[in-house]
Amino acid sequence: MTPITAVPGAAHGWKTAAVRVPEELLVHLRRARDLADRHYAEPLVLDGLAAAAGVSKYHFLRCFSATYGKTPAVYLAERRIERAQDLLRATNVTVTEVCLLVGYSSLGSFSTKFHQLVGVTPSAYQARFAQLGVPHIPGCFVFKHGLSDRRTDAPTRPDPAGRKDPATSEKPRPGGSP
Repeated sequence: MTPITAVPGAAHGWKTAAVRVPEELLVHLRRARDLADRHYAEPLVLDGLAAAAGVSKYHFLRCFSATYGKTPAVYLAERRIERAQDLLRATNVTVTEVCLLVGYSSLGSFSTKFHQLVGVTPSAYQARFAQLGVPHIPGCFVFKHGLSDRRTDAPTRPDPAGRKDPATSEKPRPGGSP
């Protein structure tokens, strides 16, 4: 499985051919994008998102970029930082905890990406809203009640065939244990 990473393209100085995305593929791309939105804090893999769209990972990458103007990796990073902004504004959770809640495993990578996209460090962003005196949601509520993600969609029903979500599924472990 290929993890989502940035790939060379027009944004990186390489010329790319214009991709025409068939209209019937748009609904499938939207399904994959929605999957990334729902599971933004989990390590998503390109193969899984492509499977959700029903196309190869290379075709998915070309079509996603042509449709949304950014690669899946850039889209996911922006989604994670948007969610981090919400948490830093509304909770008393530390920057390190926010980093982990939104799917980053490295505080340095999180802080760098946050600063690139927002223009200030996560600590400065949090301090700015703390000065306004906005009441915070206690961190214990965030962890206990799952407020780290505001779900607007209905809870998903288990697949009757017992299949798992391809974008977040891992390879089976040796010995058959989960």
